Amino acid sequence: MLRARQGATVWLLAAVLTFALFLSLCIGAVRISPLQVFTSLTGGDGGDSGILLGIRLPRVLLAGLVGADLAVAGAVLQGVFMNPLADPYVLGVSSGASLGAVIVIAFNPQFTLGGLGALPLFAMVGALLTILVVQHLASVDGRASVTGLLLAGVAASAFLSAAISGVAYASGNRVHQVWLWLVGGFSNAGWDLVTMALPYSVAGLACSIVLARDLNAMVLGEETATHLGVNVNLVRNVLVWTASLLTAVSVASSGIIGFVGMVIPHICRMVGPDHRFLVPASALAGAAATVLADTAGRTILAPQEIPVGIITSLVGGPFFLYLLRQNQRTRRGNPGA
Repeated sequence: MLRARQGATVWLLAAVLTFALFLSLCIGAVRISPLQVFTSLTGGDGGDSGILLGIRLPRVLLAGLVGADLAVAGAVLQGVFMNPLADPYVLGVSSGASLGAVIVIAFNPQFTLGGLGALPLFAMVGALLTILVVQHLASVDGRASVTGLLLAGVAASAFLSAAISGVAYASGNRVHQVWLWLVGGFSNAGWDLVTMALPYSVAGLACSIVLARDLNAMVLGEETATHLGVNVNLVRNVLVWTASLLTAVSVASSGIIGFVGMVIPHICRMVGPDHRFLVPASALAGAAATVLADTAGRTILAPQEIPVGIITSLVGGPFFLYLLRQNQRTRRGNPGA
């Protein structure tokens, strides 16, 4: 019964995501009818094909990829750390990526490598260096404990946040650009960013699904997982690196978008805690939520644009507090839960 319910939920979320993508393609500064969208996407001349295929489609796809990446990273980290408050920012990875990107915005180095510009390159390098340092600080005899990773991540995040503020302060008249990037958004989205993010997103999602069964065992405790044949240290490291890579790609593509990685897995977990369901469901729900949030940001105050990071924080913050309150009431009503 539960598996049938979870399967139906995944199909429902896929339908919601399809609707969100189509709606977002229609709505914007220039309204495009659903028929025009359908005609353009199927190779015909829809009238506004230039706007649709050159501007709006890459933006919508990038929003979906970033939302899916953040939600999957959150679901994985919450399972690895057995902590419902864990999200893609808990290890300091987003702060590392942000520092790399802020350095590029502040000092404007001009170069490309492998088709990638300086900003995504610096952001990804910053994120990956951060997880290397955090993992090194948390490791004793080659093994990193959950508590050690959390503490090292919090400390690294605090340090990097201070460094970001320092670079922003030193950026002079570019401080406004730094601020706009830090609040997150898709105003600079293009096919180059979609092409950059897509392979990492697919690889990260595939790795998370493959290891979902092992993650289920780890949630029961390290000793139980070991008895079930899971190499806990190896699986944990792979999952942490996977979540870090997904977060790095997201931050490099769109800046900091909060609460998607924390709230979406919570909502999906209401249907079931099995990570074989939770990972794909979070990907679909995260993608749909981010696409809808970006659509709202583009239209509420049009022609001005509200960065999507502000929308997700304004909606996600109160909603998370509501979920927390409901959970406390449930526990009071059922102390054994």
